[in-house]
Amino acid sequence: TGGGGGAGGYRASGYGPSPLQGSQLEIGGGDYTITIGGGGAGQASGPGSGLLGANGNPSTFSTITSTGGGKGGAEGSTNEGTTSGGSPGGSGGGGSYLGPGGSGNTPPSSPIPEGNDGGDPQYSGGPTAVAAGGGGGGATAVGADATPSAAGAGGAGAPNNINNSCTTYAGGGGGSTFNNNGTVGAGGAGGGGAGVKNNAPPANNGTANTGGGGGATGGKAGGGGNTIAGGSGGSGIVIVRAPSTTTFAVSPGTNSTSTHPGGDKLATFTVSGTLTIS
Repeated sequence: TGGGGGAGGYRASGYGPSPLQGSQLEIGGGDYTITIGGGGAGQASGPGSGLLGANGNPSTFSTITSTGGGKGGAEGSTNEGTTSGGSPGGSGGGGSYLGPGGSGNTPPSSPIPEGNDGGDPQYSGGPTAVAAGGGGGGATAVGADATPSAAGAGGAGAPNNINNSCTTYAGGGGGSTFNNNGTVGAGGAGGGGAGVKNNAPPANNGTANTGGGGGATGGKAGGGGNTIAGGSGGSGIVIVRAPSTTTFAVSPGTNSTSTHPGGDKLATFTVSGTLTIS
């Protein structure tokens, strides 16, 4: 029973929905290194699968760090560690089997949290066992807890109109179920991948450059469980906005600059690089 991946941490300085909108960051001219975190790899249930997964990696700009999302839990892998619960992160991964959802906003961002907890799993034993994973946490909502008939959906992300696109970021991944019993969880708005049933490739990755959590895959009775990894998390993004009198230059060329309809300058980083401000 796979838990959905937690979304990457969502940080907004000056733009974004209340109460997630922080204070504007004031910096001088010069070169600034920007890091775009890659999404964590998905993991699989099943003894000896060797597919252990990982938390996402942080994105950074100046004094701001967005923590990578926590990986979702996976049931029954002898390699997976001492718990099948979701891991902590910017938002926490969904829990699996008897392990709870992971904590979001870890390490803590104060006073504005960067994410929410993953949802808890549902388990009942016996020949008609019900087992479903929790959803990964998102920027504005916890991952949903599983029920006896359905895995948890990923928590919703947060919209941001800094570049006039009103894009939603950092949605959690959906959980999955055991032996194809029940309904898989939907991905959270903001790039979260939906869960899929056992050994039903492909798994659903989080959307690139949204920080969305990957969707879980399910396991089945007999045959060693599931050897197909859940979806990977979506990579991060950094968008910088400054007054119209500012000049931006970016490298490498994969990143871009533009002008907001109101005249402000924008720099968008989808891969790690350098921002030059003058």
